[in-house]
Amino acid sequence: MENEIGTNEKKAFQLFLKSAEGGDHVGQNNLGYCYRNGIGTTKDEKKAFQWYLKSAEGGNHAGQNNLGDCYQHGIGTTKNEEKAFQWYTKSVEGGNHTGQNNLGNCYLLGIGTIKDEKKAFQCYLKSAEGGDIYGQSSLGYCYRHGKGTTKDDKKALHWYSISAEGGNINAQTLLGNYYQFGFKTTKDEEGNSVYYGSEIKITKDEEKIFHRYLKSAEEGNTDGQNKLGYCYLLGIGTIKDKEKAFQWYIKSAEGGDSGGQYSLANCYFYGIGTAKDERKAIRWYIKSSKRGNKVE
Repeated sequence: MENEIGTNEKKAFQLFLKSAEGGDHVGQNNLGYCYRNGIGTTKDEKKAFQWYLKSAEGGNHAGQNNLGDCYQHGIGTTKNEEKAFQWYTKSVEGGNHTGQNNLGNCYLLGIGTIKDEKKAFQCYLKSAEGGDIYGQSSLGYCYRHGKGTTKDDKKALHWYSISAEGGNINAQTLLGNYYQFGFKTTKDEEGNSVYYGSEIKITKDEEKIFHRYLKSAEEGNTDGQNKLGYCYLLGIGTIKDKEKAFQWYIKSAEGGDSGGQYSLANCYFYGIGTAKDERKAIRWYIKSSKRGNKVE
């Protein structure tokens, strides 16, 4: 199977190369991605940068975002936060929602520009509403901590939940902590509910949730298998067990669930319940994306 994957990656690389050399700006961005991650070719960050540059200068908004990332982190070029900010801005002007989140980071942290929490919040809001899972998590952060907006635990939980459902593992972890501890950790006497701030009440009966997902998963429901993996990952209604989480994500992913495929990709990418394997991670990210799960 690995040889087949390697062959497919090489074919993909050759197709992107032909497209890029023919002047296609989408192909140039894709080729940059291949060089950056060593997909079908030897990893070469300088070549990745050069192809992202061609794509960005040709007006491709994803390429502009990726070029900004290269300048921000010094990937294949000298680190230059001002240029990173400029390219993120161009990406946003073209409607790239991931670039919108990155631009928000620039305003929040003062990367290549003056810190401005209100502008950061507006960027995250647009990114989140555009469907970017990282923008959704960033927006949740703003509401949680009152960055550029009024603190609102209810809205924070809402956006963290959406991001987590989209497959953002960091948002999943934050959401799990909220379910376990609450924003202000105000519990009723029986311990069956958790109040988040003064407005949010979430019924906390984790064992029932776990067993519902367990039954669904054992019956072969791929969405239930993915959610059962989530329960094992965070210890919701059961003991934390990353290896079991990984095994259920495999079942979900192989059954064709895009969320499960994304969760499995995260496991391989971060080494959760299994050894790190970036190639397998990329393979599952691609499968997830093809089935409609947004992967940036």
